[in-house]
Amino acid sequence: MGLQDFKGKDTVISDTPFGYTMSVIGGKWKLAILYLLAARQPVRFNEMQRQLGAITYKVLSAQLKELEADGLVERTEYPQIPPKVEYTLTPKAQTLLPVLEQLCEWGAHNQ
Repeated sequence: MGLQDFKGKDTVISDTPFGYTMSVIGGKWKLAILYLLAARQPVRFNEMQRQLGAITYKVLSAQLKELEADGLVERTEYPQIPPKVEYTLTPKAQTLLPVLEQLCEWGAHNQ
């Protein structure tokens, strides 16, 4: 189902596959988090925060929880002191990697 299927139809975007996709990966930080995890998984929380730069603890935590709830990120907690938590991409998220690659290629050609 693509753009052609909705041309000329009076459709609410949120009811389309595009709307679903945007609800899962939309937002300022989600694609950056997925990109970082694709490049360096597993990644610990503090390392992720350093790599992303200007993101706050609260926002990163919320974005990771949303990605986890949507089945794109897996959180692994190790029972040790100090606590250790790592994040990785799920198989569902792995299917998004070709799309991320295309976005990178577009950026390289249009920068």
